[in-house]
Amino acid sequence: MPTTYPKCSPSELTGLLVLLDSHKGDEDVARLADDLDLEIDEILPSLDFAEALDFVQVTDGRSTLTDTGRRFLAGTIRERKAVVRDQLRRTTLFRTLMRALESAPEHRLTDSELLRLVEFTTAPSDEVVQNIVNWGRYAELFRYDADDHLVVAIRRTTPPRAPPTATGRPASPGLGSSTASGGTDRSPPRAQSTAFAVC
Repeated sequence: MPTTYPKCSPSELTGLLVLLDSHKGDEDVARLADDLDLEIDEILPSLDFAEALDFVQVTDGRSTLTDTGRRFLAGTIRERKAVVRDQLRRTTLFRTLMRALESAPEHRLTDSELLRLVEFTTAPSDEVVQNIVNWGRYAELFRYDADDHLVVAIRRTTPPRAPPTATGRPASPGLGSSTASGGTDRSPPRAQSTAFAVC
């Protein structure tokens, strides 16, 4: 996907998708703007980012919901977040941002460091940064520390895999596994592994 900067909030984009869905998923952009009592130029930021996330296709002034957009609308709040998270990771902007977070000390970036990643956009920097933060938080890719002005990657905990038994099957969960002598393995449990929410 091309580098596209979010110039709308998650709620604004969702509202547009809901409206488009009420028109059976296909409608003129001018009609959508009229329904929202807005000028066409005022809904273009939401349409542009919806298209960047593959939620809609815009052709000859007509907007159509994609399968991804329909899947987003059909989901629960948690499922919607997951869809957005997957789609954001496909964009150049968030792919670059998450790689920067992965390699940063303690997996965090300051406002100024984040700004340097988007400084080549023509949009107002503070507005772009705020929208990036809003989308990243919505998708649970990272959290924002307002006191220290830090973007911090969210670490997702994944359960460790059970070691295979003599039969090649994973050992059954429990307080201890049987040893070859018929006793019980009292070794301490392994620490859980963690994975960063990065691309």
